[in-house]
Amino acid sequence: MYSKYIGLLGNASIYYVFMATVIIIHMEDRDMKNKFGIKEVVAIGIGTALFVALTEVQIPLGFIPNTALQPRAALLAFLAAVFGPIVGGVVGLLGHALGDALFYGSIWWSWVFPEAVFGVAVGLFAKKFAIKDGGFDAKNIVLFNIVQVVANAVAWILVAPVLDIVIYAEPANKVFAQGAWAFLGNIIIAGILGSLIAVGYSKIGGKSSSLSKED
Repeated sequence: MYSKYIGLLGNASIYYVFMATVIIIHMEDRDMKNKFGIKEVVAIGIGTALFVALTEVQIPLGFIPNTALQPRAALLAFLAAVFGPIVGGVVGLLGHALGDALFYGSIWWSWVFPEAVFGVAVGLFAKKFAIKDGGFDAKNIVLFNIVQVVANAVAWILVAPVLDIVIYAEPANKVFAQGAWAFLGNIIIAGILGSLIAVGYSKIGGKSSSLSKED
């Protein structure tokens, strides 16, 4: 029963990602002069809502407790890579916190902050990825994946386990195992799904920019 609803939620989320992409792209030309403007605010709002909606869309790793492959990691990587560190950090922080609160009844802060760390780290390289400019070629795809792997390593192998120990006094062997598996799951999801979304967005954004210049 629950799997049916999760599947429907996943399909709806894909549709909303597409619609959000179209909306944000059409806002690009209205806000090109501002480093942080309307399109970033819209990206935070829509991105946070989608991140929360995708909280329960996951593939559990049964042999490691409380750890799963989560498509929302790809969404966060994509948003950070396109819109920069502020959007990435805020969506990661708010999205994870609200998702925990709504679906689990409490917020596990030691895994909320690493999500923000990841979003900020990937977002710092947004200009180099050139996704909005239609320049997300093979070279930049490789760069994106190098950055997301390193950012995931810092967030889940270092920050999350340390905060688990400091805040919740969790056993070190347990939390470092969870962090390692979360890292592995996230780099796979972000590497495949995140890259595909970014490539699609870059192609649409590049065409939109070209048409605007011709006009």
